[in-house]
Amino acid sequence: MRWATLVERGPLLDVASGAGRHARLFLERGIEVVAVDREPQTLPQGIRFVRADLEDGSPWPFAGQRFAAIVVTNYLHRPLFPHLLGSLGEGGVLIYETFMLGNEKFGRPSNPEFLLRPGELLEAFGALQAAGFEQGRVERPKPAMIQRLCALRGPAERIRIPA
Repeated sequence: MRWATLVERGPLLDVASGAGRHARLFLERGIEVVAVDREPQTLPQGIRFVRADLEDGSPWPFAGQRFAAIVVTNYLHRPLFPHLLGSLGEGGVLIYETFMLGNEKFGRPSNPEFLLRPGELLEAFGALQAAGFEQGRVERPKPAMIQRLCALRGPAERIRIPA
């Protein structure tokens, strides 16, 4: 929510959207939304849903498309990093949050394949301007170790820091 105000236009891509919590939020804000997930989803009218397994080796379903924003939460498939970076248009906003090493103490995911290394999002998306980065323990909705990045493609002066 904190970084959602940086998304001023669409289309927005909600990766591994699940039931569409983020897709719905941005649709309500008047943003054009594309949601992708491997499982079929019933989403509100106005959200374009694409069913695709992003991990089966199939081509990136959005080749040649550019998005004004990309949101990824609670999902990690490292081979997608270059596709996400390549699909973010000029002035675009990336909001990414998922679990990191240390989360195995709290339950799932616990496999290191699905846990970010310290600073990994900053490294993976270093070509973008970081508007915010956090990593560490959270207590809600349940205790977990997470990493968050909000980054923009374009000049740093576009980033607004609230007082």
